[in-house]
Amino acid sequence: MRITRTATTTAAAAALLAALTACGPTAESGADAKPAAPSTKVPATAGVATPTQEPSTEPATTATLPDMVGKGLQSAQDQAQAAGFYLLTSHDALGRGRNQILDRGWKVCSQTPAPGAHSTDAKVDFGTVKLEEECPAGEDRKEPEKAGSTMPDFTGKAVKVARQALDSSTSITVTDVSGQDRMVLVESNWQVCSTDPAAGAKLDGQPVTIEAVKFGESC
Repeated sequence: MRITRTATTTAAAAALLAALTACGPTAESGADAKPAAPSTKVPATAGVATPTQEPSTEPATTATLPDMVGKGLQSAQDQAQAAGFYLLTSHDALGRGRNQILDRGWKVCSQTPAPGAHSTDAKVDFGTVKLEEECPAGEDRKEPEKAGSTMPDFTGKAVKVARQALDSSTSITVTDVSGQDRMVLVESNWQVCSTDPAAGAKLDGQPVTIEAVKFGESC
C-alpha cells in the first residue's frame, strides 16, 4: 500500500509541474520576453553612389577649315569632317533653290566661313552648282529670307525660290512671257522676270503674279 501511495503522489506532482510549465511565459511571448534585436543588415544599395549626368564644360575646339572652293561637294564635306567640322549645309549658288540630292553631282563655288581657324561648332555652308554649270560671276545668289510686309526683289531667281519666300497663304499666278505660252511645271527651271506687286511694294495678302522664262532665255 505504501508503494502505491508513493507512486500516486509522484505522478500527481509531475502532472502539476507540467500544468504550471504550460501556463507560464515562453521565450517568445509574455512580460519577461526580451525584445528582438534590431537588424544590422545593410541594404544592398546603401553606400552606392548614384551616377549623375554632368553637363560638358569643355571649351569648343578650334581647327583649321581647308579651302574647299573648286572641289566636288562630297569631297568637300568629307574633308571638312576630317578636319573636325560636322555641322555642314549647302545651297544652290545660282539662286534656283535646287536641293543637292546627289552630292557627287555638285561642286563648291563658295564657302562660309572662309578658310582658316574656326571653332569646330561653326556651321559650314557651301554654295554649289552642278558639275556642268559655271559658278556665278558675281555674288553668290543665296536664297532670300521669308518675305515680310514688303515684296522682295526676285528678279533672276527661280520661281521656286519666290514661292517659298512668300507667305504660304499667298495666291500666286506664274506666266510664261517668252511668247510660247508654256506651263511652268518644274519651277526651279524658271527664272523670275518681274512680279506684280513690284519689288519694294507693300504686301498685305494681295495676289501675286510672277512673269518668268526658263533659265538660259532672255526675259
